[in-house]
Parts: sequence; structure tokens; C-alpha cells
Amino acid sequence: MVKIGKKEKNGELYKAILLLKDEQECYDFFQDLCTVSELRSMEQRFEVASLLEEGMIYNDILERTGASSATISRVNRSLSYGTGAYATIFERRKQMEQEQE
Repeated sequence: MVKIGKKEKNGELYKAILLLKDEQECYDFFQDLCTVSELRSMEQRFEVASLLEEGMIYNDILERTGASSATISRVNRSLSYGTGAYATIFERRKQMEQEQE
């Protein structure tokens, strides 16, 4: 079993996410799973990561997203020293956009 932080994770949630077929199913699942506040926080962190990836500076990100400087810094650390998952997603998103052109 893989650990998240100091605890072992239960893989069932992640397996369930992989079963979702489209954006609407994903949206519905996360609405059932998370509070509005949790969803907004995750959406905000992903937006911050996207903007950092595009090269936007902290102050502009703060103004655009309303994220705190601590959140921006935390996301930036994940981009630089995390597992590489953001980079994987950004690369796949870029490939999809190129295929649609």
C-alpha cells in the first residue's frame, strides 16, 4: 500500500475516480464527495498551478484567483518538488489541445 503523508491510503477512492467516463460524471461525483468549500479550494489550487506553469507572477495570480500567498507558495512547491503529477496533466492537456486543432 502507498502512503500519503504518514498514513497508508485506501486505493478505492482513486480506483473509483478512474471509472468516471466524462466531465459530467466527474463533476457529479466530486459534488457528492466534497463540500462546496473543498471543491473551490481544489479548483483554486489547480488554477494557481496552471497560472504558475504559464509563468504568471505571484501578485498577478493573487489578484486573479484570490488565493493567499501561502497557497500560491504551497502549489509552487508541489510544482517544483512534488510527484510530477501536475506536469503530467499539463502535458496531456497540451497534447489534447493540439490534437483538437
